[in-house]
Amino acid sequence: MLIFVQNCAVLNMDNKCFSFKKVLRSFRFAFRGVGVLFREEHNAWVHLFATVLVITAGFIFKISLTEWALVAFAIGLVFAAEIFNSALERVCDIVQPEQDKRIGDIKDLCAAGVLLCALAAAAIGLIIFLPKIF
Repeated sequence: MLIFVQNCAVLNMDNKCFSFKKVLRSFRFAFRGVGVLFREEHNAWVHLFATVLVITAGFIFKISLTEWALVAFAIGLVFAAEIFNSALERVCDIVQPEQDKRIGDIKDLCAAGVLLCALAAAAIGLIIFLPKIF
């Protein structure tokens, strides 16, 4: 439902005017988070290396548009999982700085989520590229 309040045609859930400035600021925060990921998380560089290899192979083997979509989804899935894992690990470290088995289990579960996403991405890569290689 479109409501005009204070000459504002688009409202958010708090009945405040939509602001492109706030949207742009939120993107700035998101890109800052990507920077933090690559500055401080070693595994992000491993994923980036794999990403560069896969994208290069995609151009070499001239994969289809559908295959590009699957590759893009797999890459995004792995990076998103790594970001969530890193964020949750940091929260755990703040909440419980000392060794705690429960926190260790939480961190292991998060790492397992990244592993499963990476394995799914690898499976997608194998399904796409193995027939082209052999």
